[in-house]
Amino acid sequence: MSNTVLITSEDPIIKTLNFQAYRSTVERQVERFLPAPDTPQDIEIATPWGEFLTANAGDYLVSELDTPPGDRWPVEAGIFEKTYMLTRPGFCVKQALTYLVPLVDAVNENADQEVVVETLEGMVSVRAGDFYLALGVEGEVWPYPKDKVGSVMALVDE
Repeated sequence: MSNTVLITSEDPIIKTLNFQAYRSTVERQVERFLPAPDTPQDIEIATPWGEFLTANAGDYLVSELDTPPGDRWPVEAGIFEKTYMLTRPGFCVKQALTYLVPLVDAVNENADQEVVVETLEGMVSVRAGDFYLALGVEGEVWPYPKDKVGSVMALVDE
């Protein structure tokens, strides 16, 4: 296997990729991380694929409805407030489009390539063939599980 590839939101490759617009089709659970002032103001969240991301005070913790407790991910507060809408207490839908491209497109079609993506919440290491690269409203990037694209996202004609 070749060396690990690092992708950041500033990476020049981002401008060359053919991102396509998708809209989330599911309602999700959400809770705000609001620790007491005398407790730690950040927590490490284990992702379902084994990485750890950091949630800071005020960030949101989002999860799919049908996943075990603890299968959640942090969303930076400002990004959440721009892209999600609360539907009822403890539930939300993502209103903003998410732009996706197969991650293998960024690594010369090498499905086995290890890629580290620098997200707002931390570094995430994934296998290119198992993920898409997502681009958000502020130019932020993150890996998006390939198996979820067909089940929770719908391609949008722009």
